[in-house]
Order: sequence, then structure tokens, then C-alpha cells
Amino acid sequence: MDNTALTNYLEQKKFPIVTKEYKKYLLYEGIQDHHVYILKNGVIKTSVISRDGREFNLDYINDLEVVSLLKDEYSQFIDAPFNIRVESEKAELYQIDRVEFWKDINQNFELQIYVKNYYRERLLKSMKRTQQMLMNGKFGAVCTQIYDLHDKFGIEFQDGILIDFVVTNEEIAHFCGINAASSVSRIMHQLKSCGAIKMHDRKIFIKNIELIKDNIIF
Repeated sequence: MDNTALTNYLEQKKFPIVTKEYKKYLLYEGIQDHHVYILKNGVIKTSVISRDGREFNLDYINDLEVVSLLKDEYSQFIDAPFNIRVESEKAELYQIDRVEFWKDINQNFELQIYVKNYYRERLLKSMKRTQQMLMNGKFGAVCTQIYDLHDKFGIEFQDGILIDFVVTNEEIAHFCGINAASSVSRIMHQLKSCGAIKMHDRKIFIKNIELIKDNIIF
């Protein structure tokens, strides 16, 4: 998504920046807050907690992006829609009063276009992810997650693609709705055995991206 309008807006306004360290939470699901947060640099993870206490991961974010949903433009305080946790050594985020942000959006046509595209992409991504999780089964769900990670963190080498970010089997399980990390371990072993991936310094190295894609219903 084109972030030019958002970048220009942030450069003009000089908003305060919040810094959070590794594994620290910016927001907890259901806790009221009156700010909009935009990731400046670092990696964060969004997740929700099910009624039975299980965590379900939604996404990793590592680009300039609004990371707390905007909701309506009139409420000063809103309930955080999900947990936001830092996954890199540290992360820096712009902190903006949400009512002020909405006023600025309403006065800036380019920002309005950005927000429309933001919601559209979020909706399409959510629908696609739900479809993939329902249709692919556990094996396909893990392959889908590996493919998503390659999209966000992949570095191409002559003999494959390194996912330059440490992701545990437990985290992959939480992304895929799989109860036990041991199930992901078995699937990862199968992918290693068939030559699709290998591990390098605790990071996933994709040796054959086509073998990963063959197990995904796009």
C-alpha cells in the first residue's frame, strides 16, 4: 500500500514517539485508549485471546502502518481491538490523539484515500486468511504462514530464501489455530524431509518455494 500521504503527514506534524522493548506490550485487548499508533520502525505482533484463554496471532507488522484500528471518529476512548506486542529488539511508534487524527483525516483528501485503502486491504487480508485457514488444513496452514513470513521477512539467496526473523513453532501454531507446538514440529520435519526448508541459526531457510506453494490454496 502506498504510504506517501501518511509519511508526509507524519513529517509535517512531528508527533511524539513511544519506544517499547522486546516482548513488551503496547496495548492489551479490551483496554481503553485514546491514541492511534503508527509503527515507525521495528516489528510488532497483533493477537487476540479466545474465551478459553488461548492466544491466536493475527499478523506481524514491520512497515510504516497504523497498528491500532481507527474505529469511529467521535469517541475519545475506544477499547483496544487486539494485543500489540513488540517482537524486535525494540520498536518505535508515533502516538497520536485519535480525535485529532480523525480531524486531520477529514481535512486531507490524500489521507482519506489512505484510510479507505487501509480498511479495504485489512478486510481483504482478513477474508483471505480465513479462507486459507479453513481450506488448507494444518499442513497447508503452516505452509501458508511460512509463505507469509517469506513475504514479510524474506531475503533471496542463490540457493533459496532466508526468512530473516526468528519465529518459534509455538508462534506458528498460534497463527494457524493449532493447539500444540508439537504438531507444528512434525509438519516442519516433513517439510525438511521433502527438501522444502532447512533451519539456519534458528531461522527458516526456504530451499524450494514451489513445494511450499503447492500446499496452499490461494
